Amino acid sequence: MGQRVAYVEAPSGIAGDMLLGALVDLGLPVAVLEDVATRLGVDGLSVRAERVDRNGLSAVQVDVLLDGRRVGAARHAHDHDHDHDHDHDHDHDHGHEHAHDHGDEPHEDRHHVHAHEHGDVPHHHLADVRRLLERLGPLDTPPLHRAWAAFEALAVAEARVHGVTPDDVAFHEVGAADAVLDIAGACIGLAHLGVERVVVGPLPWGRGTVRCAHGLMPNPAPATVHLLTGLPTVPSSATFEQVTPTGAALVRALAAGHEVPAGFVPEGVGLGAGRHPGQGLPNVVRVTIGTAPEATAREHVWQLETNVDDIAGALAAHALDQVREAGALDAWSTPVTMKKGRPGLVLCALADAATRAAVEDVLLRETGSLGVRAFPVERRILARHHVRVATPYGEVRVKVRSDTAGPEGMPELDDCRRLAEEAGVAMRLVLQAAQAAYDASR
Repeated sequence: MGQRVAYVEAPSGIAGDMLLGALVDLGLPVAVLEDVATRLGVDGLSVRAERVDRNGLSAVQVDVLLDGRRVGAARHAHDHDHDHDHDHDHDHDHGHEHAHDHGDEPHEDRHHVHAHEHGDVPHHHLADVRRLLERLGPLDTPPLHRAWAAFEALAVAEARVHGVTPDDVAFHEVGAADAVLDIAGACIGLAHLGVERVVVGPLPWGRGTVRCAHGLMPNPAPATVHLLTGLPTVPSSATFEQVTPTGAALVRALAAGHEVPAGFVPEGVGLGAGRHPGQGLPNVVRVTIGTAPEATAREHVWQLETNVDDIAGALAAHALDQVREAGALDAWSTPVTMKKGRPGLVLCALADAATRAAVEDVLLRETGSLGVRAFPVERRILARHHVRVATPYGEVRVKVRSDTAGPEGMPELDDCRRLAEEAGVAMRLVLQAAQAAYDASR
């Protein structure tokens, strides 16, 4: 049994529209993206895809349109009337509100984020973005859950840059909708192509400066740097913005690893084009979809820890529950002896890049601790699936894991406990019956 994997390579950088282009090149129907635009309910919002040439490579370029015009171009004249944007020598509207000293056009990244509102320009905040996403379906579905995680990461990064809360970060009224189209479209598109796991190679770290509302800033831009925290990068000599905030947010939300899985078998390749002509390398994102043995899947995650010696056990248990609800992959506590011989606890959690910040915030909030330690770890994930077996007490789910020694099943304890209570028998009897039924079915 194999796992469908998308390997994303971005040596020239990544933006939301570039990833969409690569997915369309892989066979994603443009109608899927048009459906997303329609369901967002923004008048005049649509999608256009066309084949272009980038340094001799054929790629697909995707544009988000408003009333038939590219969104960046449509807002360009309006945005220059306000202090919060800066002059560009092209028709591109950048989501980080900065221009480039080199006269270079960055990747398309139209979401137009602000730390607060300016003048009479309408804005959407994070709660409004959530409502836009909910027009596409429940946020607990995997594609929309990942899209929401990307927006949360984007808002947290902007908030840290500007010294405000994530809820205070504001999106331009149109920019919120087309950012949702970029981010949700990419997540929905990957699911449409059957991708179960995304692996993203190292991202380039450019040179030069960008001009922001507060003056010149290093390239990559401040919020992008926050989003790149914990992700592998490589030095680049390029002086245009290669990794946009939307691109970095998508990587944080999607990436479950950064290396090609062992045994990966490529099946299809797609190229998505950016608008900048590039500086040497073709300005494209390459996405290769294929299969990999599930038993060898590995991913890089964060282990988060904080020491506490002044909270009751019930509060520690509540903190771990809240950490899991915030998206932690696992959470636990370990008793320790702290300074001055005090008994204490180390509260630990595993989180991926997309949920790391939220898990850290919960740990700090629920424990009153003054800090959280974080270090990267790699975990190997065995393939697993559920089967149902019949017992004299009722049906029991069995979790089956696969490794090099073959499949191995373990009855779900919650099912066994429930059936034991209903039948008035010892739980071990239900467990034994379920194990015997699974073993007999192999």
